[in-house]
Amino acid sequence: MLVGANNEIRIQSMTTTDTMDTMGSIEQSARMIDAGCEIVRLTAPSKKDAENLKLIKEGLINKGYDTPLVADIHFTPNAAEVAADYVEKIRVNPGNYADKKKFEELEYTDASYQQELARIEEKFTPLVLKCKEFGRAMRIGTNHGSLSDRILSRYGDTPEGMVESAMEFIRICVKYDYLDLVISMKASNALVMVEAYRLLVATMMQEGMNFPLHLGVTEAGDGEDGRIKSAVGIGALLEDGIGDTVRVSLTEEPEAEIPVAKKLVEKFQQSVKLLLPEEDLPYDPFSFSRRESFSVLNIGDHNHPIVFADLSSTKEIKPSHFFGFGYGYSVPLDKWNMSDQAADCVYIGKNTLSFEVPEGLSVVCDLEVWQKEYSNKKGYYPLVGSEEELTILGVDQVCFLEICAMEEELWFLKNYPNCVLVCQPENNNKVQEFRSFRLNLTKSHIKNPVILVDELKTEDNEKAMLWTSSTLGASFIDGFGDGIWLKLDQGTQFINALSFGILQATRMRISKTEYISCPSCGRTLFDLQETTAKIRNKTSHLKGVKIGIMGCIVNGPGEMADADYGYVGSGPGKIHLYKEKTIVRKNVPEVDAVDALIELIREHGDWVDVETQDN
Repeated sequence: MLVGANNEIRIQSMTTTDTMDTMGSIEQSARMIDAGCEIVRLTAPSKKDAENLKLIKEGLINKGYDTPLVADIHFTPNAAEVAADYVEKIRVNPGNYADKKKFEELEYTDASYQQELARIEEKFTPLVLKCKEFGRAMRIGTNHGSLSDRILSRYGDTPEGMVESAMEFIRICVKYDYLDLVISMKASNALVMVEAYRLLVATMMQEGMNFPLHLGVTEAGDGEDGRIKSAVGIGALLEDGIGDTVRVSLTEEPEAEIPVAKKLVEKFQQSVKLLLPEEDLPYDPFSFSRRESFSVLNIGDHNHPIVFADLSSTKEIKPSHFFGFGYGYSVPLDKWNMSDQAADCVYIGKNTLSFEVPEGLSVVCDLEVWQKEYSNKKGYYPLVGSEEELTILGVDQVCFLEICAMEEELWFLKNYPNCVLVCQPENNNKVQEFRSFRLNLTKSHIKNPVILVDELKTEDNEKAMLWTSSTLGASFIDGFGDGIWLKLDQGTQFINALSFGILQATRMRISKTEYISCPSCGRTLFDLQETTAKIRNKTSHLKGVKIGIMGCIVNGPGEMADADYGYVGSGPGKIHLYKEKTIVRKNVPEVDAVDALIELIREHGDWVDVETQDN
């Protein structure tokens, strides 16, 4: 199987069985392959596990499967060298292949740092030479959560540190003329992941390298959240032609990952017209910064991006329709209540409303309706479609202007500081069109806030979720967009949840609990799916709290650095609980660990009772 260059994007996943369970590993691998998995990865935490890969490989061949296998190595270089006898590819993690992680701050002179690099080369070279001799491929896979203390001490917890961690190993391979490499830069934070891959590509280009890339958002979680976060991170890179293999890491059965990955990759099998700007980018693609804009209402400037709801196709709008985008109405109390995921604006088109809307919710309608019914009513604003209609309204009227992303003549907007731009692409290269629009705004010195519109016609809910998350996630990761307006065939509730999910995945607006949950593998020490469901059931109301749920200590403590609280398998039936990077309770019996986690959250003041929150 060929990877990279002009070959198609390959789909891969990883078994969750114990590698010493030969038949279990064979059967699960077969299910994954039948689902469309093109590369199967298995953990090899010891020489004994690595030796058993021989039996697994033989068992799959006897069943008629010749899919390439990958041995996943952490901490044990000798296991990697054994695995190279039996499988087509070895994955090594630079953060723990030759270094140990103790969260210690170390100090190096340039000379002592070079001595460390020499030590790493001595330890890594035998595997390089063996893979070269046997014709094995290798993935050098940096994980944000397992950067070594050495890298952290010199580069910090940064994309730059992730890239340098991989480059140290890549340079050794190149030195020995071993080039069968694939590189990855995984993180649970989609922004960090995207920035690291972009920086890696730039660094390799500077050093005359162009190795294939494997993409994935690690510990993405399960369900809707895992799919959105994965699509945001993986999609943002594929939108720019970066990426040769992908894995959607879900806390679900591995065969369930494959259809999701295939559906996401399908988006990039379309033919699109490239838009190549002549100007330099007005932002740094390697470091997040939000586009500068002024504020209109609560849109733009330092306000979090808003969410639009759309009831324009509803024939007779009733208060019950508002439930789909986060508002409930109590008839006995004659009172509205709103959730943490309540939309900020509702577009009613040519409709009129026969009731008072919740306070703080803006209503947008077509110009003729606004002129006839709402021109003197607070909280109602017109949607216009041309400069001529803006002229009718005048410069002081707050309004929304529909504008094509390919529009180049934008100077007239300088006269309308109270105008919010509703930007909609016209072709299928939407990310590039949004980027082109941003360049034109910068060139014209226009700072009006911008609502990004994505319209997609499909009855497939998962496809709508993945493709929309990819399109808009890429723009928000680049700091462009002051609001989101989805025009989908799905219902209002689905659209609203997806809008807030995209903003959460891009860290632009936090509206719910975030779970950093690994997808499980043969190292996992408890049932991740069951445990994640238990923790989610008891904590899903804790807006803004980040909880990490890790099956083992390989990446657990490192990924905990991005979480407020951590639940990590430490041994059979035992759990370590973390507050950020620090272990605060060791070896808690698994039967008590979820309750102990909740008590820990209470102790640090982050717990809110559901009844209190609802009030």
